[in-house]
Amino acid sequence: MSAVREGLPEGRYGRSADERADRKLKIVGAVLGAVLVGVVGWIGWDYVAGKSVSAEVIKFQVVSDNEVKVHLEVRKEASVTGVCTLSSQDKEHGEVGRADYTFAQAEGRVDEVVSLRTTSRATMIELVGCQPAAGAR
Repeated sequence: MSAVREGLPEGRYGRSADERADRKLKIVGAVLGAVLVGVVGWIGWDYVAGKSVSAEVIKFQVVSDNEVKVHLEVRKEASVTGVCTLSSQDKEHGEVGRADYTFAQAEGRVDEVVSLRTTSRATMIELVGCQPAAGAR
């Protein structure tokens, strides 16, 4: 009795086309995976490192039809001068005041009450954003 072979002898005729395709797919997958990890890492680092100045509106008080007092808590690196923009809106959600405030104190946390002038009575205050001052850092 003789044994019947169903495939080619191993190692005699080189790699099959399927094995070559599998290897190429593994290489392409590894490269794309490494690129994806790099992009996610870069975006995460930029998000965390790019936030050198941040603030929070603690409370506000409408003093008159033309003024609002706003209590801000600003967090920044002590060596950075920060600029925060505040906007006020009336009851119809129209903007009635906007101003930039500069915080140059050599402290990491600044609590300050600022006065925002308005064109009519404000009902809401919005912290538009904070960033390092141009040319600072």
